[in-house]
Amino acid sequence: MYDFFFVFFPKHLPSLIEGAIVTLELSILSMALAIPIGLLTALGRNSGNKALEWFLAAYVEIWRDVPLIVQLLVIYFTLPQIGLTLPGFWAAILGLSLNVGAYLSEVFRAAIASIDEGQRDAGIAMGMSKVTIYRRVILPQALRIAVPTVGGYFISLLKDSSLVSFIAVNELLRNGTIIISSTFRSMEVYVMVAMVYFVLSFVASRLVRRVEIYLTPAYLRPAAKRAAAAASAAAPAAART
Repeated sequence: MYDFFFVFFPKHLPSLIEGAIVTLELSILSMALAIPIGLLTALGRNSGNKALEWFLAAYVEIWRDVPLIVQLLVIYFTLPQIGLTLPGFWAAILGLSLNVGAYLSEVFRAAIASIDEGQRDAGIAMGMSKVTIYRRVILPQALRIAVPTVGGYFISLLKDSSLVSFIAVNELLRNGTIIISSTFRSMEVYVMVAMVYFVLSFVASRLVRRVEIYLTPAYLRPAAKRAAAAASAAAPAAART
């Protein structure tokens, strides 16, 4: 135990932190691309253009139904055969953003559908165009509704990014396997990797909660804070059941 905490842990933690930084870069960049992909896909599927709706529906079904690891392998190993070669990092960004974007499109579609039709009718009665109604009335409310779910997908993305180790990206898990190959101490290394993932996910969940409260109208914030506190209190009990 002494060797782990005072020798092994300090020696190899910097390497895992380097991998964690790459994991954060992958997650943030992928989510930054996935959000507009998901939003544009949701809007396109509500556009009334049958050809566009069919194309986008096919994209969503394919990217949701095929395992992420297969998508990453196809992008990294197959695209070069048609003349498009991407470094492992950017191949991972492309695969992760398209995958998460497909899921977020359904989140945004549901959020948009939850807005009362009467608000659209009121906008039309005021002489607003369809674009203006979406920009000033529908989307601000829908995006706020979608924030908790989008945040949940970001936390999942932090963990799913470990799959990019299969395409030679030196993120957190791959750096851990490199340490194992040189030390043959898999249990200790995997415990360290799990600890780093936990810290990343814990901090991300708290930031998402703060963003959610910040985007909540001022008169609703006390209720939002109570709901967040209740969720935090319920989490340990749920973990024990």
